[in-house]
Amino acid sequence: MPIDKFVKITSPAVPLPIENVDTDQIIPARFLKAVERKGFGENLFRDWRYLDNNEPNPEFVMNKAEFSGSILVGGKNFGSGSSREHAAWAIYDAGFKVVVSSFFADIFKGNALNNGLLPVQVTPEFLDEIFETIDKNNKAEFTVDLENQTFTNNTSGNSFEFEINPYKKTCLLNGYDDIDYLVNMKDEIEAFEQNK
Repeated sequence: MPIDKFVKITSPAVPLPIENVDTDQIIPARFLKAVERKGFGENLFRDWRYLDNNEPNPEFVMNKAEFSGSILVGGKNFGSGSSREHAAWAIYDAGFKVVVSSFFADIFKGNALNNGLLPVQVTPEFLDEIFETIDKNNKAEFTVDLENQTFTNNTSGNSFEFEINPYKKTCLLNGYDDIDYLVNMKDEIEAFEQNK
């Protein structure tokens, strides 16, 4: 599945103010049978999103019509647990381009960046502000500018400058995975080989 280029988005956000969300809660192990990145979005947060009879849980945020957007806002310590890459696949496949938290598990963060999903780590105080803004207005918009590495609350005007690995930033801006990045450098690699 190709990765979309990511430069800048403005979108409402879907709030999930739960701390310590692990990868098994993001995508339960029983749904890890496929090896392609497609189709995992329908089982994102499966055990919270659906009732035992497989009907949508009306209390879960993703099933509420008033919440939408391509930004998922999670609580502290998002993506802990096992190293399954499928967690990033499921979030991306469900239509999210950005996931925000005050802390990410390192392996989840790496998997997200490798699969076109931008993890934006903010301070606990800024995370609280985001949740408060959404609580007051579920259509409130936020702007994520990858080139300038800023996450802006368009309601308050407050902006947070987030960190990202420069190599992964280049990949996201161009829609590259690691192989695409190398293929794009083919001419430079060949020139280097000839000049050895």
